[in-house]
Amino acid sequence: MNLILTKRIILGLVVGAVLGFAYQKLVGCRTGTCPLTATPLRTMLYGGFMGLIWAFSK
Repeated sequence: MNLILTKRIILGLVVGAVLGFAYQKLVGCRTGTCPLTATPLRTMLYGGFMGLIWAFSK
């Protein structure tokens, strides 16, 4: 695997997870019934997945 692609993948995962965590803390779900934002782990996984898609799209 190319070193640049590896860095993009890691950067996409980390930035996506951090943005997902920030979204959960700033917007979140007050009742805990929202499927995506109920837990920080779930939003971090979703954000990381979105970052991974970004990394492969370029």
